[in-house]
Amino acid sequence: MSELLRMSHISKRFKNFYANTDVNITVNRGEVLTLLGENGAGKSTLMNILIGLYQPTEGQIFLNGEAVKISNPGHAVELGIGMVHQHFMLVEAMTVFDNIILGDKHAKGVFVDKKARRSEIEALSAQYGLEVQLDKRITEISVGEQQRTEILKALYHGADLLILDEPSAALTDIEVEGLFAIMRKLVSEGKSIIFISHKMREVLSISDRITVLRHGEVVGTVNCSETNAQELAAMMIGHELVVKQHEKRNCEDKPVVAELECVDFNKNSKHSGVSGMSFKIHSGEIVGIAGVDGNGQTQIAQLITGCIAPQSGEIDLKGKQVGLFDPYGFIMQGVSHIPEDRNRQGLVGNMTIAENMILKASDSHLFSYGHGLLLNKKSIHEYAEGVSQIYDIRCTSVDQNVRSLSGGNQQKVILAREIESMPDLIVAAHPTRGLDIGATNMVHEKMIEARERGAGVLLISADFDEILEMSDRIVVVFEGKIMGVFSGINPPIDEISLAMTGK
Repeated sequence: MSELLRMSHISKRFKNFYANTDVNITVNRGEVLTLLGENGAGKSTLMNILIGLYQPTEGQIFLNGEAVKISNPGHAVELGIGMVHQHFMLVEAMTVFDNIILGDKHAKGVFVDKKARRSEIEALSAQYGLEVQLDKRITEISVGEQQRTEILKALYHGADLLILDEPSAALTDIEVEGLFAIMRKLVSEGKSIIFISHKMREVLSISDRITVLRHGEVVGTVNCSETNAQELAAMMIGHELVVKQHEKRNCEDKPVVAELECVDFNKNSKHSGVSGMSFKIHSGEIVGIAGVDGNGQTQIAQLITGCIAPQSGEIDLKGKQVGLFDPYGFIMQGVSHIPEDRNRQGLVGNMTIAENMILKASDSHLFSYGHGLLLNKKSIHEYAEGVSQIYDIRCTSVDQNVRSLSGGNQQKVILAREIESMPDLIVAAHPTRGLDIGATNMVHEKMIEARERGAGVLLISADFDEILEMSDRIVVVFEGKIMGVFSGINPPIDEISLAMTGK
């Protein structure tokens, strides 16, 4: 295969910190090159250089054998480089069609031949199996269709090299298989893909070659057919990963920290409601919610954290019925929440890492004077520094804005805040989404530590393997209803899988 892209001796410095150091990667025509590395390893910085958001401190980029200086993202598009970001860059109020033709190269002034453009888009859609509803608004389509819109937009604007940043993070297993079919079709027709993912199973399934980054440097590049998950994990973290086996337990005789009794919310909706929901979470156990994403899991998390109130039925916390559904009240009752959308629900982007870490305790005597009247900034800074080390949050300072962190490190900030508050109940919705294998292992250990000190944990995850590995009990949901409750000790996988499909 001939070389399409070469990034040669790329370094990027921010003040005294090097995010990338002497990085060399090549991408050939018609291949999938995966970039693998821990959160904060420099993958996003490198890609931001490639699309012109950053300029390298040192090094050169060669495209089709010629040196290029990519001055901005628009220039990258002109050169045939497109990127689908982990958090989609779509205008929600506009239709799919209008999003795709934004910045149309064929436009003459303000005029666009929409009929001709529509024909081109429909042809591309058919060619690559990118099914989209062109006249639907972005708010009216699924996450998977939004992603297909992003890919179609990049191809429409002439991308020969497509960068996919954590493309499967918010997709169901079925949608991931559809994405991989699209990727295989693209490379079979000569397109090239840079694939960024933390999911080892996906990396080994779709990659041709894998380049591993650690602390901003390239550790090595290997052929996918000549490596395995253990070898890649060791390259990522610098030593062999030791995964501890968690002992499962039966906690039926332990106190109940939370209980749902015949709870209904929007019960006529198959995908955004719950119907007749009843289950318990005991002290010192992890209850996993298993099910294909979009079967009421979001509503379960919102109900048990006070974000929404049930329309019928009741919710008890530590044996007392909840009357007022208010997130602050639930926080005061010892409920911690790791939300599924970290940007909208978990963090305040313009606040610092340290400030985000004490959001729920800013009026505590540890962090303020006069019950919140004046913040004790020294104490907050020292606390944040200590917790950042425990959770391995990669940052230049805890005083930097949290939005400047990588997605995985943002997730660690939330985990640190929620777990270190010593709650009685932890509601963890997709807690390891976007985390590398080492960080995922750390999160699982922290959940086990919380369980050991008596907290109840409700784990909601689209990763079936995570549910099986972590749960003491497994509650299967389908279309907002419980299809079965199973012990996490030697769980009947086939039976659970059938229950997840509604059988």
